[in-house]
Amino acid sequence: MKLEIGIVGLPNVGKSTLFQVLTRQNVLIANYPFATIDPNVGVVPVPDERIDKLAELSRSAKKIPAVVEFYDIAGLVKGAHEGEGLGNKFLANIRDCQAIVVVLRVFKDSDIVHVEGTVDPVRDLETINLELALKDIETVDRRMGGLAKESKAAGKSATAGLELLKQIREELAKGKLLTAHASEPLVKEMQLLTSKKRLYLLNGEVEEVPEELIKKIRELDADYATMNVALADELNELIRKAYHILGLISFFTTGEDETRAWTIEQGTKAPQAAGVIHTDFEHKFIRAEVVRWDELLAVGGWAKAREHGKLRLEGKEYVVQDGDVMEIRHG
Repeated sequence: MKLEIGIVGLPNVGKSTLFQVLTRQNVLIANYPFATIDPNVGVVPVPDERIDKLAELSRSAKKIPAVVEFYDIAGLVKGAHEGEGLGNKFLANIRDCQAIVVVLRVFKDSDIVHVEGTVDPVRDLETINLELALKDIETVDRRMGGLAKESKAAGKSATAGLELLKQIREELAKGKLLTAHASEPLVKEMQLLTSKKRLYLLNGEVEEVPEELIKKIRELDADYATMNVALADELNELIRKAYHILGLISFFTTGEDETRAWTIEQGTKAPQAAGVIHTDFEHKFIRAEVVRWDELLAVGGWAKAREHGKLRLEGKEYVVQDGDVMEIRHG
């Protein structure tokens, strides 16, 4: 599965700097709003020592890590939901992303202009959440209009959808995020921005972070990381946290040709995990040979794992675990 994360925030908070360090690509970084006009897209490997060790064990010709696609998008300002700045273009670009990294500026630097004139990350967080909520209200209102017409003809299903949207609209109007509704088919279909999981990246030093900001993030039941984006010593941790908040894990295949990490959601059963490798593997799944990556390394290879009883045969109900190394048997 392809993991896509949007980097969002007000102008001049460090989004493009973060993107450049993450992807080691040269993107436009400038001290004025809307320096990023088209979304910059970068593919970043997920740091994982397990793939290196497995590739060494198997003497693999190549290693293919799990990856994250990061989208760096034009800065968000008040009125973005109505098209202020590059708002509508910006908001459209993150609809397909599974998660959002919200960059909040906590560092003080008079040489770098803040679009609001002062550095206030609590205000900035509220601005971003409000603009996303207002855009979602527009989307919900449009869909409610369509469902109202459908309910007269289609009956119960459309009526149930209409009731859900009324509830969602009320929550948005109160400033609530919709993460609790993220699994609702209707919410998924509409790709509502406030339903996406998010990680707040506080750009600056730990001592510059106001306690009120931490309190606000915790109230939103969200996670955060504090780092100086310009130095970016902890970016591997950012990528790992992005994996964590999305409930994603990796399993591996390894051999002489390649060692590869495969991304799946926590709780995925063996046939569906096999389907990530190839759709036919899911439909024709028989069973999987499974061994923990560290146990495979400890015994010295696949044949030794079988010899020492470390290799397990798992069927269709097996829930794949993070770090499993698998061979799929299929028809």
